[in-house]
Amino acid sequence: MSTTTITLITLVLYQGALLGVGFWAKGRTTTTRDFFLGGRNVGPLVTAMSYGASSSSAWVLLGLTASFYAIGAKALWILPGVWAGYAVVWLFIGPGLRRIAGERDLVTIIDYLALDVEGLLRKIIVWLAAGMIIFSFSFYVAGQFQGAGIAFASAFDLPMSASVIIGASVVLIYTWLGGFWAVSVTDAVQAGLMLLVAITLPIAAIIALGGPVDFWAALRAEAANTAGPNAGLLAGIGFAVGSLGIGIGPVGQPQLLTRLMAIDSQAAIKKAFVIAIIWSVLVFSAMAVLGLSARVLISPEASNGEGVFFALSHAVLPGILAGIVLAAVLSAIMSTADSLLLVAGSAAAHDLGLAKRFPDHALLVSRLTTAALCVAAAILTLALPASIYGRVLFAWSALGAAFGPLIIAAALVRAASPVGTIAAMLIGFTLTVILYLQPNTPGDWAERIIPFALALAVALALPKARP
Repeated sequence: MSTTTITLITLVLYQGALLGVGFWAKGRTTTTRDFFLGGRNVGPLVTAMSYGASSSSAWVLLGLTASFYAIGAKALWILPGVWAGYAVVWLFIGPGLRRIAGERDLVTIIDYLALDVEGLLRKIIVWLAAGMIIFSFSFYVAGQFQGAGIAFASAFDLPMSASVIIGASVVLIYTWLGGFWAVSVTDAVQAGLMLLVAITLPIAAIIALGGPVDFWAALRAEAANTAGPNAGLLAGIGFAVGSLGIGIGPVGQPQLLTRLMAIDSQAAIKKAFVIAIIWSVLVFSAMAVLGLSARVLISPEASNGEGVFFALSHAVLPGILAGIVLAAVLSAIMSTADSLLLVAGSAAAHDLGLAKRFPDHALLVSRLTTAALCVAAAILTLALPASIYGRVLFAWSALGAAFGPLIIAAALVRAASPVGTIAAMLIGFTLTVILYLQPNTPGDWAERIIPFALALAVALALPKARP
């Protein structure tokens, strides 16, 4: 049996299983609250694994691996930044967010940002936040669909248009059917598959190099050969700071914070955190090893950057595993794309009130809104091709700077006033966009740190009046 046939059979079975979960979850989804939040009844294992998969999409398997392949060990600074972000979200933000969400029956993170705000100021906060989410997630989902295109092209030599349509269609179907439950359960399954491949492929790469000792020796020799005069102290510090700055992004990511709003109890948060951080350490470390191994095993001419994951898998794995590897990449893509679509759909249907205009068909409106956003993201993917890593980090940084400072201020029991909320969102988001359009700094530290810091200062300087 050929590698292509094995890959096709694996994908058909895997996609069939995902659709099966969607049909199962459809029976648990009868209201918009079920569709967007799973009835606030999701256990710690599913929450932790789905959080991990949603935060570690195609940008990790394809984009992060490509970064290690391109710039070497300097990219290791990204890892402690990511893990610190996990700790802040789960242990510092999570308990208070879950408590308030349960007590006040909040459905979205915009509900949380606009809590106790009335009148015109509430409308401004809601429309600004929803617009930022929909705009940013269009780029974010486009990055995931582009990953699907790379994956299908690698396996079947399909054109990008067909690949994007296939990947987007499967995501849309099971998200449409089962909403948050379908998204959470499929993400948990996908996280398990990602972990399996993240362990298997780096081990195969190290074996191909001759073992751990030979891997380390080859890496040191390669680093010595590629070190150049541009690796100055200031550039190194800038890269380190910018890489660590990736870790502040999760504090403002609606698709991740929603997981904490949906977990079944506050007591489950610590259990889920332990599972999530172990998963993250294993997967991110594995991708570091994989990208560094590729610097030795794969010549620059043999890969197109974000295709290095597939080039290396073809070089070190037997053909029978190709389908599993491809399914893992698609799982990473879907595990974020479905969550993003659901959050963007909730922003349009719940926060902007589209579902309320048709109360007898609120669930259908929510599904149609999510479908429209999926189609828009697929069109953006084909019309404006860009790197997965760049697209994802732009959306990550923009939403992190817009919402993260407000979430931190609230956790510090110094929630921003309505005016402070609006000002912080505008400063964080707009400044990120402006800096994104400028020439890159080492590690893009300016884009990731300055907008967040200024927005946090504004949020803390304009607190709500105490009752």
